[in-house]
Amino acid sequence: MRRRDLAFLALGIVVALALPRVLYSALALRILLWALFAVSVDLLLGYGGMLSFGHAAFWGGGGYAAALLAKTFELPFPLAALGGIACAMLLAAPIGFLAIRRRGIYLAMVTLAFAQMLFYVANEWRGLTGGENGVQGVPKILPGLSVGRTADFYYAALPLVLVGLFVAYRIVHSPFGHVLVSIRDNEARAQALGYPTQRYKLIAFVLSGGIAGLAGSLYAIGNSFASLDLLHWTTSGSAVLMTVLGGMGTLWGGAVGAAIVLLLEDSLSSVTEAPGVVGRSSSPSSSDSVVVCCRRRDARSSGSRYGVEVGKPEGRALPEGLADGTVEPVGFSEPKGMIPPPLM
Repeated sequence: MRRRDLAFLALGIVVALALPRVLYSALALRILLWALFAVSVDLLLGYGGMLSFGHAAFWGGGGYAAALLAKTFELPFPLAALGGIACAMLLAAPIGFLAIRRRGIYLAMVTLAFAQMLFYVANEWRGLTGGENGVQGVPKILPGLSVGRTADFYYAALPLVLVGLFVAYRIVHSPFGHVLVSIRDNEARAQALGYPTQRYKLIAFVLSGGIAGLAGSLYAIGNSFASLDLLHWTTSGSAVLMTVLGGMGTLWGGAVGAAIVLLLEDSLSSVTEAPGVVGRSSSPSSSDSVVVCCRRRDARSSGSRYGVEVGKPEGRALPEGLADGTVEPVGFSEPKGMIPPPLM
């Protein structure tokens, strides 16, 4: 291991140890596990050049498996997580075998299709997964230690996360990882050199799925709940976003991207009223203004063309032109770059 890598490792461990003391423990746990999930996506996307929109299948499949094992057999959470890893890798093998036969957006669509199929299976198999209610009351068990509190579970799960990160590091810095990068850069040349590229890509797919399964297992047990959200396609999209935002082909970029996205989501959720909204207008008067798209009223029209009512903030006057009837509100403004309705 190079000196620079050792410095990054030491810095990462210090940050991970201090995270629950800087942030509240639930957010710190989310950042830790989503970082590992993003690293698994980066292993496939950044080093293998394979875009997967179906990694939620491995994150959620591992989460459900670990939750059921921990709840049904009262296993210690490390053993339940191992079961989640095995389940995720078993799912990744056939999905990867079929998906790697395609490239680019076609590969992404194949993985998305399989992930959504698993989502609907979990939704319908209510006797096992609980359907929309999910698997509730998952225990956090570690013999000899109390890990019921989120902060305690964070430090108990941290060694497993570090193991997952170390496995990803060893993969990309091994001869296998170098061949994987060469396949990403020029698969035809790698084939000409005698490398079985399909086998390498399948192994990378399975290993990536296993790391995602570890992250999902710890996430489900840490929250004492496994739900359908773990399997939804937006979960895969969030992981891809974190990977791209932090920097593909770096491993640590996934952790940085996860921290940025989750911290923004947490901070912006306190200033927005709509759930799931992580952004809003940044104009100085965005809280007081009404953004509308208008057309002029003429003698041939009466009332709104599109039947859209535009309200105004309580205690505020309508913009000039709306109050006196010069112009008529017909809907909300289109995003930049789109053509607004014509003025009559």
